[in-house]
Amino acid sequence: MTLCLRTLSIETFIPMLKTLAALLDKASAHASAKNFDDAPLVDARLAPDMYTLGQQVMMACFHAEEAVARLTGASLQPPTDGADHKTLDALKERIARAVAQLEKVNDAAFACAEGRNVITPLFGNHVLELNGADFLRRWSLPHFYFHVVTAYDLFRHNGVDIGKRDFLRVGDAIHVR
Repeated sequence: MTLCLRTLSIETFIPMLKTLAALLDKASAHASAKNFDDAPLVDARLAPDMYTLGQQVMMACFHAEEAVARLTGASLQPPTDGADHKTLDALKERIARAVAQLEKVNDAAFACAEGRNVITPLFGNHVLELNGADFLRRWSLPHFYFHVVTAYDLFRHNGVDIGKRDFLRVGDAIHVR
C-alpha cells in the first residue's frame, strides 16, 4: 500500500493536535480541582534548557503547519511572538487555529509533494535541504511528535491525571475491539 503525503501529514497532525487539546482540557480540570492558577503549568519545564509547556504546544502547531506549507508550496506565516501561549485556554485556541488551517488544505495541493525540493533555513548559516517525502519523514514528524510527547510528559510530571490511553485516545482516534 502506498500512502500519500497528505495522509501522512494532515491525517497525523490533526488527530494528534486534537489529542493535545484534550490533554489541555484535563490539565485545566486539574488546575481547577486543585484550585491553582494555570500559569505555573504553562511555564513548566522538564529541564532548565527545555521549552516550557506553552512553547511545546506552540512548536507542535508550528511543525504541523510548516510541514504542510512546505509540502504544498504555500507561503509560511512568520512565527508568533509567543504572546498566545500564556494560558491553557490560549493554547487550546492556538491548536484550534492550527487545526482549522490544516483542514483547509485540499488534496490537490499535495500534487508532486514527494519530490518537491524543500529548503529550510536553520540556526546560523545552516540550511536543511530534502525532498518532500524525506522532509516529512525525517524532519517534520519527529519534531512534531517530540513536542507533543514532551507536552504530555509535562502534564504527567505536574500531576495531571492522564495515561497512555489519553495520548492514544483509545475509543476516539483508534477503534479497539
